[in-house]
Amino acid sequence: MTDIDPPGGDGRPAVPSEASAALARCVSVEPAKFAAAHWGRTPLLSRADELPNRAGFTDLLSPADADELLSRRGLRTPFLRIAKDGQLVPAARFTGGGGAGAEIADQVLDERVLELYAGGATLVLQGLHRTWPALTDFTRELGTAVGQPLQVNAYLTPAGSQGFATHYDTHDVFVLQVDGRKHWRIHPPVLPDPLEKQPWGGRADEVAATADGPATLDVVLAPGDALYLPRGWLHSAQAQESSSLHLTVGVRALTRYALVEELLALAAEDPRLRATLPFGTDVADPDAIEPELTETVEALRDWLLRADPAAVAARLRQRAWPAARPAPIRPLAQAAALAALDADTRLVPRPGLRWRLTPRGDQVALVLFDRTITLPASCAPAVHALLGAGSVRVGDLPGLDDDADRITLARRLLREAVLVPA
Repeated sequence: MTDIDPPGGDGRPAVPSEASAALARCVSVEPAKFAAAHWGRTPLLSRADELPNRAGFTDLLSPADADELLSRRGLRTPFLRIAKDGQLVPAARFTGGGGAGAEIADQVLDERVLELYAGGATLVLQGLHRTWPALTDFTRELGTAVGQPLQVNAYLTPAGSQGFATHYDTHDVFVLQVDGRKHWRIHPPVLPDPLEKQPWGGRADEVAATADGPATLDVVLAPGDALYLPRGWLHSAQAQESSSLHLTVGVRALTRYALVEELLALAAEDPRLRATLPFGTDVADPDAIEPELTETVEALRDWLLRADPAAVAARLRQRAWPAARPAPIRPLAQAAALAALDADTRLVPRPGLRWRLTPRGDQVALVLFDRTITLPASCAPAVHALLGAGSVRVGDLPGLDDDADRITLARRLLREAVLVPA
């Protein structure tokens, strides 16, 4: 018996129509063309009249929604950053205690935010995929379409202001212009495909010199426009005649370097690579190191040729799956569903949940993004049915002898937040 993957294959959920629709809101070309011509390669500008949602992106986060977050939601750092003249404003200048019953010292103070914003500072609402429901759903759907974990920030910039100097990001971004107009200047990378450990600050002189040259794109984004930028592309943005609000959806994609890191971690299993250097070796002497380096490279090459793809995939799952949470659940409603569960209850998988069912002797292991659930092997057909597409009636679960066993399994998976009521 082999591992059983979910309908999407490779540990991914199937790509539903809403996921495809989320990507279509961000790019004006077909997904196959976007993947072949732009993904990780070149920028793509998509005008509002080329995208399916002519209403733009205000349904995801409007200026009124941003005001709600800044004034009534008890926002704390680091969910807000503020920048002025290319520098971050210390959090102490806009945070403090929340009053009686909320004496936490780092709550956002709306009157101080007003003072800074009115003075030309840019407000950056961070982690909106965790704090604003419309973006929680949109991010999950878009993440399913691109197969990578995402994060969302919002940038609120006063008229004529620029929050940050020319820089590059170490992750791809979709820029979605919500309100106002913003002038973007895009330049080619000084370091193609930078890793997270290679931020632009270490190449500030190269960045500044390239920014003084001709731009690859020099455009003004209007409401409803979208821009895709691969990591490494230099960019700066300035609000025009009125204030601007745009969303930046960051794609936290794994790279081939992540494969290298996991391979090296697994290489600790090789005794040749754990061997101590000879007694008295002068590690500062290239001539003394050369024979050891040669033997180490040979040992590493031999080990890499025997590397187990399954072991590497298991380690990459530990990185990738926790970075893309499934849909939120409602704990109170879930508890009520547990209490009312019977054979006629219909259940569906938690949207966006990644899973893998692995046989272990007389048991099966249901591997999730944050834990592993062990069940009797006889439960495998029922689990697979429950986690397939569509809703399933508990009394119709295959492979189990009676409704009591079916209800016990369904109750366990409801309690573990693997399933939700249909």
